[in-house]
Amino acid sequence: MKLNTLPEARAAIDAIDAELQTLIARRARVAEAVREIKVAAGATGDHYRPAREAEVLKKAMERNRELGGPLPDEVMAKLMREIMSACLALESPLSVAYLGPEGTYTQAAVYKQFGAQVAARAVATIDDIFRDVESGAAAYGVVPIENSTEGVVNSTLDLLATTPLSICGEVWLPVHHQLLSPHTDLADVKVVYAHPQSLAQCRRWLDARLPGVSRETVVSNGAAAKQVSETGQGAAIASAAAGERYKLHALAANIEDDPNNTTRFLVIGRQQPEVTGADRTSLVCSAPSGGEAGALFRLLEPFAKAGINLSKIESRPSRRGIWDYNFFLDIEGHRGEAIVAEALEAVQKRAAFFRVLGSYPRAVV
Repeated sequence: MKLNTLPEARAAIDAIDAELQTLIARRARVAEAVREIKVAAGATGDHYRPAREAEVLKKAMERNRELGGPLPDEVMAKLMREIMSACLALESPLSVAYLGPEGTYTQAAVYKQFGAQVAARAVATIDDIFRDVESGAAAYGVVPIENSTEGVVNSTLDLLATTPLSICGEVWLPVHHQLLSPHTDLADVKVVYAHPQSLAQCRRWLDARLPGVSRETVVSNGAAAKQVSETGQGAAIASAAAGERYKLHALAANIEDDPNNTTRFLVIGRQQPEVTGADRTSLVCSAPSGGEAGALFRLLEPFAKAGINLSKIESRPSRRGIWDYNFFLDIEGHRGEAIVAEALEAVQKRAAFFRVLGSYPRAVV
């Protein structure tokens, strides 16, 4: 289509917009039909299906490449996510618990995974996220599990070892920290508030730009932004969205020491996602007590023999005894695949403690 004048281009956009809206309305009506089909088949509860959503997003990005863009795959996936979010809300509105208050990175991860039409429910602690989902107050929860520079969130690991819930999905969120304050001059900042991991992620910047200024930890970056907004004192390390929410000045942007700073979040719930072909399985296990040499090697050997990639391992005190540890593992593949199932069974036979935490689609973007 060759367009020579601005009025022609605007008319073309108007026509395309009308076509898009017609198609979205058709998709929404099909979503309503899906709800009725599921209800008639006896389905109850939410209709969120992580494997299906991962498939739709993957196809959207593949089509985007076939069409030659010009929008990046990530942008196309985000647009499709919002359409799916609106349509899913017609099937069954989802309540998702996150670490509040408003403006946290966990809230941003909720919207990235579920879209803006989800009913995001702010709670005070990570423990409360698990409690809300376990009690049925929320259908799902989103919890931080690790940061690319500062490592794992220990409280999340410990809760995963004991919860009856499963991991249903994962979200990777690029994290860019802003220094937010009611002050307009950096020299007026006498204390900086943030989550401990965020303070660590900005350590070099703080040492160079705010030497001698005290640093105070709080439960979340959103809480830090809310606090300085209410007190009119100090500065918070938080997201740009938190700055807008609490009407704070951005004294500095992107103060994280690593420009590739990324946090990984897990979606917890009662779903057991189906195989997609691009999955991850998380589990926790412990080696038999006794301290024999090579115990951990023998515990994990079945994965190596099966050619299964072990992408992550973390240890945490088991609290069952002194110097007894749980090992948290991520492996590539789904427990519904025969080769993975066989390897998991072999590990379970060798373990003193064993539990699969979930098999779920790997983050798409």
